[in-house]
Amino acid sequence: MRRRPLPLVLATTAALALVACAPQEEATDAGSPSGGSSATGACTPDELDTLEPGTLTIATDEPAYEPWFVDDAPENGEGFESAVAYAVAEQLGYAEDDVTWTRVPFNAAIQPGARPFDFDVNQFSITEERRQAVDFSSPYYTVSQAVITTAGSAAEGASSLDDLRGLRLGAQVATTSLDVLTDVIAPETDPVVFNTNDDAKLALQNGQVDAIVVDLPTAFYITAAELDDGVIVGQLEHSGEGGDQFGLLLAKDSPLTDCVSQAVDALREDGTLDDLEQEWLSDVADAPVLS
Repeated sequence: MRRRPLPLVLATTAALALVACAPQEEATDAGSPSGGSSATGACTPDELDTLEPGTLTIATDEPAYEPWFVDDAPENGEGFESAVAYAVAEQLGYAEDDVTWTRVPFNAAIQPGARPFDFDVNQFSITEERRQAVDFSSPYYTVSQAVITTAGSAAEGASSLDDLRGLRLGAQVATTSLDVLTDVIAPETDPVVFNTNDDAKLALQNGQVDAIVVDLPTAFYITAAELDDGVIVGQLEHSGEGGDQFGLLLAKDSPLTDCVSQAVDALREDGTLDDLEQEWLSDVADAPVLS
């Protein structure tokens, strides 16, 4: 899913490893990890077979854009993905000073081969095709849908679905965005359907529609880089179900995959991921949830 670049606003290959975690079944859906070794040890820094002993090396692209990172400085812990990375590190037992960041281009990270990192966080959508070359952790984010408009339009300032239903709304054909527009927003008039998001954006610029629905990462990109007066009206509650999922990327058959996935799962279960999503993708990014 990931479109490059996304502003605002997207392990070693050791043959033997004493890591980890309870063995996991091979993944059969985009929400489960793939690869990884069966574990006999503990998910702790003194047991994990990291690139550098006692250090967790995390990668992302350069530049790193908001709201995923802030000020192109992943090491500051600000921005959704930086915060998630540090939360995973803490869950694994690494202090902030034990984390090292490196920069790896998006396309290089998803190619087969050795990796200069333990895991990479860079809005990687989990796909079966990519799983042929790399491992993914459990998903740390499921992409929501969002409504965007232009300053001064009838949609600007809408704070609920009811505020949108009487407006002229559009989305790209055969997308989750269109499904959510039709089923969740349920406008009073038939949605305007476009062949591409570029067509939808042009119609928005020309005033042919009041707002369009796109996935949230695309909303960050369009409003920051492609529309001079773009506005994110808000994101749609529960619209992430069935959407693309972002996972931490690791080398194929990394001995760390199971432990990293367990860390992500723990953060989901205790509400940390929800809290970070609210903080960085709703509050700071000014993309409130519409209901």
